[in-house]
Amino acid sequence: MKSTILTMIMAGGKGERLYPLTRDRAKPAVPFGGIYRIIDFALSNCVNSGFRRICVLTQYKSLSLIRHLNLGWNIFNRELGEFLEIIPAQQRIGEVWYRGTADSIYQNLYKIEDERPSHVLILAGDHVYKMDYSKMLDFHISNKADLTLGVFKFDRQKAKEFGVVILNDRQRIKSLIEKPQDLSSFTQPEVYVSMGIYIFKSEILKNVLVADSCNENSGHDFARDIIPKMLTRYKVYGYVYNENESNNYWRDIGTLDAYYEANMELVKPRTKINLQDKKWSIRTYQEQFPPVKVLRVKDQGYIRDSIVSHGCIIRGGIVEKSVLSYGVNVGPGAKVLNSVLMEGVKVGKNALVKNAILDKDVNVPQGSRITPEMKDKRERFYFTPHIVV
Repeated sequence: MKSTILTMIMAGGKGERLYPLTRDRAKPAVPFGGIYRIIDFALSNCVNSGFRRICVLTQYKSLSLIRHLNLGWNIFNRELGEFLEIIPAQQRIGEVWYRGTADSIYQNLYKIEDERPSHVLILAGDHVYKMDYSKMLDFHISNKADLTLGVFKFDRQKAKEFGVVILNDRQRIKSLIEKPQDLSSFTQPEVYVSMGIYIFKSEILKNVLVADSCNENSGHDFARDIIPKMLTRYKVYGYVYNENESNNYWRDIGTLDAYYEANMELVKPRTKINLQDKKWSIRTYQEQFPPVKVLRVKDQGYIRDSIVSHGCIIRGGIVEKSVLSYGVNVGPGAKVLNSVLMEGVKVGKNALVKNAILDKDVNVPQGSRITPEMKDKRERFYFTPHIVV
């Protein structure tokens, strides 16, 4: 059955709430956890689940993403029917780009027709989690569903940014409310939210997309326009991820604070997502860098509770509770605390970086301070209530 599944990963989003990290790259290409890109998690889940027929749909500033996929994900054997195809937006229906999540699939229906899969797995390329999609497929088939959504049991107070799903006792979906502002009618501390993971029967998917494309009033979005209309006519079920699998970690890192917090979770003694698990490894592209080097200068120079990637040099500096990507250089007397530093960042002598995200190749001059308290420099930095970028 796995060989008849086609996976389509939507990876063209701007990620406007992650700006400036998405100024020069698509959201799925944003670095995460030192060595990964966000899209590596969805792709690794596919490979570990045995789904090896994959299309990645790109659009916004896709060069960094395409380069990463070409370098790190050239592992598929065409002779065995495996592939990872990068499909850029092509304006196949006229002078328009993708108008929504559903439209990105509609504009590539030709690929589904060419491959003739029994089912189509549709994923977002910008979430961090581990999931065995084959278990969701088994649930979908056993219920003879037309569509199955991956859903997550989530804190009600934080659910306003997601599509809230109401299930009956057989896990059939009764309603889907996209980003509700009033959740007072829900009495339980937790609610079900959509993970943006869909398994469709191929013919059903084609029918609903064609019908939606003819609706001039549609926003061409799965959660807002497609799925609510399917609930009365089709068999639509919810697969509760954190009730059916041992791993209960899922993060939609759509904002700067969420991105920062997800990285900081990785340096805790006990993490909810195990990146060292060889049985469900997260694959990525790794450039050739030398080993990490830590030097003591005047009795200073150490790393504590941090992720430090290849090529980093700590010359008498202090790194605590931070995530360092490849080739970061921390000078004598410098301190990097509770921060995320991307590839090639240089922190000068006696500088302080605290509660910060520094993008690729940022150079922190000697003696400088980069902290959330320096809000008088808004023209050069981005601030949230908790961090500086």
